[in-house]
Amino acid sequence: MIEFDHVSRSYGSKRAVDDLSLAVLRGELFALLGPNGAGKTTTIKMLVGLLRASHGAIRVCGHDMSRSPREAHLHLGYVPDEPCLYDKLTGREFLWFIADMFGMPRHVTQRRIADEIEHFELFEFVDDLTERYSLGMKQRLVFAAALLHDPSVLVLDEPMVGLDPRSVRIVKDLLHEKTRQGMTIFMSTHTLAMAEEMADRIGVMVRGHLRFLGTVGELREQMAIENTSLEQLYLQLTAVLPESEGSSPAHERG
Repeated sequence: MIEFDHVSRSYGSKRAVDDLSLAVLRGELFALLGPNGAGKTTTIKMLVGLLRASHGAIRVCGHDMSRSPREAHLHLGYVPDEPCLYDKLTGREFLWFIADMFGMPRHVTQRRIADEIEHFELFEFVDDLTERYSLGMKQRLVFAAALLHDPSVLVLDEPMVGLDPRSVRIVKDLLHEKTRQGMTIFMSTHTLAMAEEMADRIGVMVRGHLRFLGTVGELREQMAIENTSLEQLYLQLTAVLPESEGSSPAHERG
């Protein structure tokens, strides 16, 4: 469903992502971890078409993101780390706008909007202008918009930012249900406990290189440490290449 084929991205002489090869399968929830400046945000932006790879190819459901971006985007839903809305639209109007962008028929749109309002409990504020929304309300609306066209692949960049505990539970339950239905989820997060709880596999990126790829159990075997948390494993793995030994370009924040 998602393929990175020897992908690199450079900013001048600096490589934010260096020769990344990775496949994420149908129905898999994959979590990309790494310290600030590791290359996670650049990887996500290339995956959703906001940046072009300097080298290599990215494919979504078989469609090359550079050669067939429209076809690739039809299969993608994206929740960025900072929700981006139109302040003078209501939540409902924003959802209709997103549906129109994907060319969804009106009778399908009506049903899908009603479903997402229910899933994310938007009833109380969906007809208010989004300029009045709290961060958590905005994040719930962005989730609803990302799932509106029923994508095959969902890309999440720090998805739990601003969500209260109930909203976090709603999102977790929904992600579990979506993967059971066959959706592929690619998630970047600093929340290690959530990655340990939810991810089928994790990748740990350090300064543009994928230092580990596999399950948490396989990471424990590789590190020769049993009965310890993902946090401790992660800290030991990322300490191999300290962040102070060079820095990533300012474009890369995550």
